Amino acid sequence: MITLTHIYDARSRISGYVRRTPLIEAKPVKTPITSAGEVYLKLECMQVSGSFKARGAVNKLMTLPPAQVKRGILTASGGNHGLGVAYAGWIKHVPVTIYLGGNTPPIKKHKLEGWGAKAIMVGEVWDDANREALAHAEREQLEYLHPFADAAVIAGQGTVALEIFDQLPDVDVIFVAIGGGGLISGVSLTAKLLKPTVKVIGIEPTGAPTLYESLKAGRVIELDEIKTKANTLAPRMSAQINYELIRDNVDEIVLVSDDEMRTAARWLWQEMGVAAELSGAAALAALMSGRYQLQAGQKACVLVCGAGTDGIEE
Repeated sequence: MITLTHIYDARSRISGYVRRTPLIEAKPVKTPITSAGEVYLKLECMQVSGSFKARGAVNKLMTLPPAQVKRGILTASGGNHGLGVAYAGWIKHVPVTIYLGGNTPPIKKHKLEGWGAKAIMVGEVWDDANREALAHAEREQLEYLHPFADAAVIAGQGTVALEIFDQLPDVDVIFVAIGGGGLISGVSLTAKLLKPTVKVIGIEPTGAPTLYESLKAGRVIELDEIKTKANTLAPRMSAQINYELIRDNVDEIVLVSDDEMRTAARWLWQEMGVAAELSGAAALAALMSGRYQLQAGQKACVLVCGAGTDGIEE
């Protein structure tokens, strides 16, 4: 069971290792996002390593005994969690191995190596890479850091919500992209504990509706295939801990297309000077596409969760 105490403990634990990222109002702009309400952007794309993932990875590693990780740590990632783990390993001076699915952008592999991690490409998607990572961890008796199905990782991601309420106490709606579900698990739990009336809206690609379909089925399901270029939002399957937290704390899941994410990413670049990857622009796409509409007077916080250029490149 993850409590608010766990979230506050995580904030203390990772303080000094992660950034308090900016929250800015999306104005003045040439093209408004919505005709109703106020929109604020929580720029986790400016987090160390390029996404919110550093929060959960650092918190998890800080909870492990040094003797347990001195031989090395590993994980499987679409890129961003791997970068967070690589950063955490760099802090602790332990060897890091990251397994990546074949749909991971090459630039993520180069960035991982820049942090001193060993990056191995396996299979087509995260699920393929994860099987290899788990086998490697068992074979070599190394510590495996799960990208989303881990209480310490979820608590670390929940620190995003603590910052949101510090920066925008009267927030009414929070928009969060969903990959495996670690970010929205931590943010939604923390948000509902701090302000039960706040709405939390999850966003998934139409080509990878993992949690959307799981909630509809009433159980964790595995998708037959992935049809999105937003690879960090594209595991075929989530996990029970994330499913339950999302079921209990998320008000709605909205699906957006790759084109809608790309439009949002280009808006972020042209209007705000923010370089967000497709995944990082997914939450904004829910508003810009009209798939979720704010009411007059509502204040919305949109998490721009990851940096990149795939959303603005032709």
